[in-house]
Amino acid sequence: MAIAKRQFDAIVVGAGGSGMRAALELAEANLRVAVLSKVFPTRSHTVAAQGGVSASLGNDEPDNWHWHMYDTVKGSDYLGDQDAIEFMCRKAVEVVVELEHYGMPFDRLDNGKIYQRPFGGHTSNYGERPVKRACAAADRTGHAMLHTLYQRNVRAHTQFFVEWMALDLIRNSEGDVLGVVALEMETGEVMILQAKATLLATGGAGRIYAASTNAFINTGDGLGMAARAGIPLEDMEFWQFHPTGVAGAGVLITEGVRGEGGFLLNKNGERFMERYAPTVKDLASRDVVSRAMATEIKEGRGAGKDGDYILLKLDHLGAEVIDKRLPGIREIAKKFANVDPVTDPIPVVPTCHYQMGGIPTNYQGQVVVPDGRGGETTVRGLYAAGECSCVSVHGANRLGTNSLLDLLVFGKASGETIIADLEANSGSQQDLPKDAGDATLARLARLDSATSGETIARVGADLRRTMQLHCGVFRFPDGLAEGVRMMKDIALRSQRTFIKDKSRVFNTARVEALELDNLVETALSTMISADARKESRGAHDRSDHHERDDVNWLKHTLWFKEGNRLDYKPVKLKPLSVESFEPKARVY
Repeated sequence: MAIAKRQFDAIVVGAGGSGMRAALELAEANLRVAVLSKVFPTRSHTVAAQGGVSASLGNDEPDNWHWHMYDTVKGSDYLGDQDAIEFMCRKAVEVVVELEHYGMPFDRLDNGKIYQRPFGGHTSNYGERPVKRACAAADRTGHAMLHTLYQRNVRAHTQFFVEWMALDLIRNSEGDVLGVVALEMETGEVMILQAKATLLATGGAGRIYAASTNAFINTGDGLGMAARAGIPLEDMEFWQFHPTGVAGAGVLITEGVRGEGGFLLNKNGERFMERYAPTVKDLASRDVVSRAMATEIKEGRGAGKDGDYILLKLDHLGAEVIDKRLPGIREIAKKFANVDPVTDPIPVVPTCHYQMGGIPTNYQGQVVVPDGRGGETTVRGLYAAGECSCVSVHGANRLGTNSLLDLLVFGKASGETIIADLEANSGSQQDLPKDAGDATLARLARLDSATSGETIARVGADLRRTMQLHCGVFRFPDGLAEGVRMMKDIALRSQRTFIKDKSRVFNTARVEALELDNLVETALSTMISADARKESRGAHDRSDHHERDDVNWLKHTLWFKEGNRLDYKPVKLKPLSVESFEPKARVY
């Protein structure tokens, strides 16, 4: 079957914060850029970010980028690459002010400067006390950011391919990436989109867990595409469980609630975080708070008739503060928890929220792979930014509000790098390999021809249940080993699925089947990487190895799809221009 082709200077897969920030950089440089998105751009998952974007503006109290860098390195449990962390924290003020000039409707202080609130893990003077660093637009910061970036892209004449799903990368015999094979959902047509540069900005993959704050579109599409193209996935064992998802629903309650003065209670009405993090209490980093909550529930101090959740109290803030600073949270609490936080506490539990791992990149956004000689080499033509990438600025645990900063800094940096790389290698498009698109067509043909087998829904449900039970907040050796066995079985089952609907026009069953392939790659890499890491670090907490082991495990995991092979690479402990922060005990 012949596949239609279109050519561009650059293709951006994903229209969330990082994809749109990169696309804006490219479009303003007069490059022909195409942005693919499964949903309308302003429906990308960045829209769900609530609390803020971190930057050491110092608008309300003294702050500087070096304190921010220290907090980020410490928050990462020393697994973050310090060159990338320095780059991000130094760039923070620039990209936030730039966003303000684009028209971002930040909340304001009385003096007109951007309003900032405290957030978990962000401190003044190297851990002394909480600091106000999160630049916020009420509790809808991601929503405001996404709309601002979309409007700028419309102004720059960026071309959007809405309701298109990228399926596979195209690589030639030298390993260069020459574009993607994509599916137009409306017509079912498969097309090759050829480009000199391809940026993956596909977001996270939290839908591998049964309880998640992630949207249904977060199925790890970029991760699956990279893995099938022979590119390893980095640090996939590290998944952040946000302390405050609505019990039973998983919908996010921003850490901004605690930043504004809310706090957690067990069934006895006790502020238990004072036991686990005596200095910063409820504003400790997310992995610390999640483990504390899980411990309270496990030891019988959970609230509710089944004792399976914790209470988030904010009624003492008063209706005026809640309606001004947290209006969306009041709405969510009423809708999903059936409580009004002005009068009653919100029932919350730790819920899968964010992937720290992803496609390995450097801080310029270029995808990097082992060169076989102990070093790294870039994959020509391929870039990644945002949650699908692993720079790695978040290491083993991400600080709240550093995700929106990550999107802006590395979205912009990857755009700048693409422009520089295209100028250095100016010329015509490379020839596509003769078999371009064949593997994708084979996948689609299998789905179209299969008339029996397992349903996508059943295999997907088993995948999510397996991840939730065997690779959650606390991890046990027997559970991980069993999880690996079960995930390998689920991976085989996913090749024996079928769909009843064989139509072409807006066939959501086919889209879900293609998404399942990506979920399988993500879950398999997570379970195998977690089983292999014999220590507790950040979000990875093992019952048989309670301590962090810097001697044996201060290194990044690399999972390769072929043979489920694992490799490792060193953490970059040397920053760009300042002294390194040496690993030490992580206490709050």
